[in-house]
Amino acid sequence: MVQVEVTVTFEGKSYLTNVIANRETSEDEIFQLALEQVQKQWKK
Repeated sequence: MVQVEVTVTFEGKSYLTNVIANRETSEDEIFQLALEQVQKQWKK
């Protein structure tokens, strides 16, 4: 497992979030996980 910091743009703002994933996880999957985390936290 690795911890990756990802910057995600959501509703015109940039958010820095951490994703914990397996080493084999692709960059696209990590980005998708980060986006889902930000959407859940900041969705109105």
